[in-house]
Amino acid sequence: MTSRRSFLSGGAAAATLAATGSLFSSARAATPVGIGLQLYTVREIFHADPVGTLEKVAKVGYRELEYAAGGYTEMDHAMLRKAMDRLGLKAPSVQVGYENLLDRFDATVTMAKTLGADAVVLGFMGEKHRNAPAWAEAVANFNRFAEKLKKEGLSFAYHNHDFEFTNKPDGISLFDRLLKDRDPALVRFELDLYWAVKGGQDPKAIIRRLGGQIYSYHAKDMKPDGSMAAVGTGTIDFASIFKLDAVSGVQHIYVENDQAPAPYIPDITTSFVNLRKLRANI
Repeated sequence: MTSRRSFLSGGAAAATLAATGSLFSSARAATPVGIGLQLYTVREIFHADPVGTLEKVAKVGYRELEYAAGGYTEMDHAMLRKAMDRLGLKAPSVQVGYENLLDRFDATVTMAKTLGADAVVLGFMGEKHRNAPAWAEAVANFNRFAEKLKKEGLSFAYHNHDFEFTNKPDGISLFDRLLKDRDPALVRFELDLYWAVKGGQDPKAIIRRLGGQIYSYHAKDMKPDGSMAAVGTGTIDFASIFKLDAVSGVQHIYVENDQAPAPYIPDITTSFVNLRKLRANI
């Protein structure tokens, strides 16, 4: 099975934060939040049959996608866009690896635009970047990537796992270092709610701290043993999280179950149905 790591490795001051946070919040609080699917969830079947998988995803009821894994970076993106248009699907964002932005920036921009994305999300940072000097260099590059993407009409977001919270060089977490050194006007977040909880965090506290700078959520649930599950079948209190929409400024919620069991479609259907019910009760 293709791992996130193998796919992705291949392939300010408080006043400023408060000011930009309120700006993002006021601009996006009234925006309807779409329920989408992160294609990493169905990577195995997407790799084997991309168009057929998009058809199955659309049949479930999803209308938004985030591309990741399944070999999508090497596919015919015009073909994928044509299939999406036929099925009434949109891809607001694409998730790529650090190296894609570092070494294949122009190709990444072309791919994102062809697929109709408005945001590029950095999905994973490998072990070699998880020390203080390497992380500082990487965050400086995040700012540079985001500035260049803005000139291309695209925004930038960073997707967390748990290590940003648990890895603390010199007692300061990588997440805190990212918040301090990023450009808050350019670098937003794709907050993976499961991984935040896995990292010992309260997602609601993070949402309040980021104040309107969340582009999207990744939603998967957590079983009592800590493993992943379809949304609504575990222990994460999504209802209380979603009540903070006006604070977060979130625009998209992507179902992403890294450990979805084959044949995958029943699992993403459960998440879609439960998410729609949870959103309806806000």
